[in-house]
Amino acid sequence: MQKILDAYQLVGYCSTFFDRMMANADLLARLALKIFWGLDAAAYQKFLAQAFAGIPKNFGGRLLEVPVGTGVLSLPIYQKLDAEIFCVDYSDKMLDAAKVRASQMNLRGVKFLQGDVAKLPFADNFFDAVLSINGFHVFPDKNSAWTETYRVLKSGGTFSGCMYVKGENRRTDFFVENFCDRQGFFSPPHETFASLQKKLSERYARAEITNVESFAGFVCTK
Repeated sequence: MQKILDAYQLVGYCSTFFDRMMANADLLARLALKIFWGLDAAAYQKFLAQAFAGIPKNFGGRLLEVPVGTGVLSLPIYQKLDAEIFCVDYSDKMLDAAKVRASQMNLRGVKFLQGDVAKLPFADNFFDAVLSINGFHVFPDKNSAWTETYRVLKSGGTFSGCMYVKGENRRTDFFVENFCDRQGFFSPPHETFASLQKKLSERYARAEITNVESFAGFVCTK
């Protein structure tokens, strides 16, 4: 567990490269996405589309994002929404980077909180939508994370996002097992596409699962 917590902090310190990669910002980032994740330019756009498929352009309710990371992908989306948004992350370094980005974007109405997805500080049925971008392959206590994200979501609300699933790309699986897992960046065991589909279908009234290479996207209704 301590190794995982230390890894959260290390990722925070490495947030600049993390941002560049997640935003597909330069040649090195594009190479990393292609080599390790199998995402060329076209696949990357599909990845983004499935990651945010559950957040409509006219969304105006109360939204939780966990983890927010640096907000490199989500904050530009929030600029276009008239919504009440709560962003949670365990890493204070990630949160600091997200706050700076939000300030630079003159983005108001977004609240940032340090917290653990396994014990969210919100009441039951509090959110109209819960978004998790690349979170569930990182969370060490996955059972509590599934339970908590479900608990804080209103009946009829939307749970959406994306996560790594094994079994879709051998090169990515090798990289995850031999680097991400060993360094504590990711937390096994990992879902497959089929096991994720089963898990979400059993929990939610409606669940749609897609994938781009090793990233599964999900849009679920409670």
